[in-house]
Amino acid sequence: MSFRHPSLEGRVVIVTGASRGLGREMALELAETGASLVITGARETPELDAVAALIPEALKVIADVTDPAACTQVAQETIARFGRIDVLVNNAGRGMRLVSETFNTEPTKFWETRPEDWAAIINTNVNGAFNMARAVAPPMIAQGFGKIINISTSDQTMVRRGYAPYGPSKAALEAASRVFAQDLSGTGVDVNVYLPGGAADTDLLPPGPSRTGADGNLLSPSIMRRAIGWLASDLSNGVTGARFIARLWDDGLPPEQAADAARSAPVARPAIM
Repeated sequence: MSFRHPSLEGRVVIVTGASRGLGREMALELAETGASLVITGARETPELDAVAALIPEALKVIADVTDPAACTQVAQETIARFGRIDVLVNNAGRGMRLVSETFNTEPTKFWETRPEDWAAIINTNVNGAFNMARAVAPPMIAQGFGKIINISTSDQTMVRRGYAPYGPSKAALEAASRVFAQDLSGTGVDVNVYLPGGAADTDLLPPGPSRTGADGNLLSPSIMRRAIGWLASDLSNGVTGARFIARLWDDGLPPEQAADAARSAPVARPAIM
C-alpha cells in the first residue's frame, strides 16, 4: 500500500531515469500518492513509453542528464506544465556493465577500464546529478520549498574491489549531497540520500546465474517504494543532509519511527579508508 499524505496530492516531482528499475518503481509509487510526475530518460525507449502509459497525466521528457542544457530544459518544461518544481529524484545512473559484463564475478582492475567508460559513468552518476540539482535549485529557492533526493548505493559497494568507477561515483554523489544540503540550509530546500540497502534486481546487474549481490541476495526494485513518499512529503520537511536505507524502513511503524530506523547514523567526518 502506498504511503499517503495530503501534501503529496499535486506535488510536482521529477524522476530521472524513470524507464525501469528503481526509477520506475519510485515514479509509479509517487503517482499512486497523487503527485504530478515528470519522468525522464536519456532517449526514447519502449520502457519509458510503458511507464508513461501507466501514468497518463505525467510529463515525459527526453533528456540526457549529462547535458546541462537538457537539464535546464527539463526544469523549464516542468514549470511550463505544472507551474513549479517541488521534488527532484536524481535516479539516472550508469553501472559497471558498461565496463564489463562479468564485473561481478571477474573484478575489473581500474587500469583495465577504458577511459571513455570511466568518464561515462562519472559523467552520468556525478555530473548528471549536479546538472539536474543545479537546474531545479533556483526555482525551489525562489518558492522557499523543495526536496532533492539523490539515489545512492551501499557503503560496501563504494569501495568494493571491481566496482570502480561505479562505487566511487556514488561516494562522490553522497559527498556532494552533504555539500548541497549545507549550501541550501535556510532556504526551505532539503537534500537527502536514499538507497536500497543491497543489490537490487535491475539492469545494472548482468543476466545469468551470478545475478546476485555480494551477499548472495537480491532485493526487488519495489523496495524503493517504501520511503520515497515520506521523503517527498511535508512529514520530512526540515530533514536534510541525511541518508535513508529502504531495506531498513518498516512500513508497520509510524513514519517518524520508520524514518529513524532507516536513517544512517551521522558522522562528523566521513571515513573512507
